[in-house]
Amino acid sequence: MRDTEHPSVWHTLEAEDVAQRLEADPARGLDEAEARARLARGGENRIVEGPRRGLVRMFLGQLTDFMILVLLAAALISGLVGEPRDAAAIMVIVLLNALVGVIQEYRAERAIAALRLLAAPEARVRRNGAVHVVAAHTIVPGDVVLLEAGNVVPADLRLFESSRLAADESALTGESQAVEKRTESLSRPDLPLGDRSNLAFKGTVITRGHGLGLVVATGMATELGRIAQLLRGAEAVRTPLQKRLARFGRRLAQAILAICVVIFATGLLRGEPVVLMFLTAISLAVAAIPEALPAVVTVSLALGARGMSRRQALVRRLPAVETLGSVTYICADKTGTLTQNRMRAERIVVGDARYETLSPELATRLPWLGAALALNNDVQRDEDGHALGDPTEIALLELAEAAGLDKTTLARAHPRLHEQPFDSTTKRMTTVHRLDAELVALVKGAPEVLVPGCRGWHGEPAEAFRPAAVLAQAEALADEGYRV
Repeated sequence: MRDTEHPSVWHTLEAEDVAQRLEADPARGLDEAEARARLARGGENRIVEGPRRGLVRMFLGQLTDFMILVLLAAALISGLVGEPRDAAAIMVIVLLNALVGVIQEYRAERAIAALRLLAAPEARVRRNGAVHVVAAHTIVPGDVVLLEAGNVVPADLRLFESSRLAADESALTGESQAVEKRTESLSRPDLPLGDRSNLAFKGTVITRGHGLGLVVATGMATELGRIAQLLRGAEAVRTPLQKRLARFGRRLAQAILAICVVIFATGLLRGEPVVLMFLTAISLAVAAIPEALPAVVTVSLALGARGMSRRQALVRRLPAVETLGSVTYICADKTGTLTQNRMRAERIVVGDARYETLSPELATRLPWLGAALALNNDVQRDEDGHALGDPTEIALLELAEAAGLDKTTLARAHPRLHEQPFDSTTKRMTTVHRLDAELVALVKGAPEVLVPGCRGWHGEPAEAFRPAAVLAQAEALADEGYRV
């Protein structure tokens, strides 16, 4: 295989040029021998992780805060001046504080490791002219990957086949709206990631449709790998609480030191013995240090981490719990950031009638309404029954299922023969289905586009469905807080 081009040019090349540069045959895929050779040369398709902290490093990491260092110094001084009980009490507090932190971090690390094992993906690739399911880490540049709704993209791909393919790229771009994919080359090499519509990126999720793509980058060469590389080089940022405790510890140490110096000097001026005044100053310094403060802070943070874990939120290090409490403003936009990226059908409007849901009785009276909701829809369900697809289409399918309609049964009775995908220009989606010896076209889309084409039972324009009437109803529903 020739040296691959810089990743910024893959979207500017035609699919045939990409296959030629990668010395790959999209129709057959790579030979197993060639795939093994490329894997040996380029390495596995993995994101390299930083070295994990062992128990010793975890424990030592708990002793780096300034207040803990002050307590250790106080314990040492207490032992030197003949106060073993004070020294032992301080050391017990320090050790318990470190133990709580280590336990929290160790549990979080184990949970994260378990999640990584559960998330170890597989991919369907074409090799030797046949489709194989392989571990994602064995994929190499030039592999032909088959994609469908629900798949996690295993590597960076240049798409050369796409049928209503859309991907959730929020992990890379922050945009929760699924990105429509296409196969045509793009002219600008400096396009941002979100606009490179003929590429599919490692770690993103296919939400709709199906397609084929050629692997152009794996492992740390992917866009996800580049982000991981940046994160590995990022400096650790201390939380607001850590900064305040460090500042408090420094000021407290300075104040205690100043008071001790004043008392020591005053005693000497009065003629007191030097040793006695030194021990008195040291004892005052030890007594002034709030030994329980770090323990109280650690216990409070541990309780916060426990509460978050009950809501399926993992906290690796305890000080991170406080960061959320220090947030003043959260700037967010779009569905999926502050919401669950889910939608629900709130009301059905048919002429002047309004219905809260599609009941079996209403579905019987309006048979094609329920059929259109289920058939003019690309949502699929996985093995666990979870709906995969666009949130709007999921809401419409759930409305049909509430009336007892089964998409699979309807699809067998009225198979889809043709589809016109939804896009921002037509603002509608059309599917054509067989009804005995006839064809039926089901359409969903924006009211201002569909209503002008609506007709009554005898061919005349339906008054209740004229554009002005429907838009007036839409405005009324919007005033009531509904999204139309």
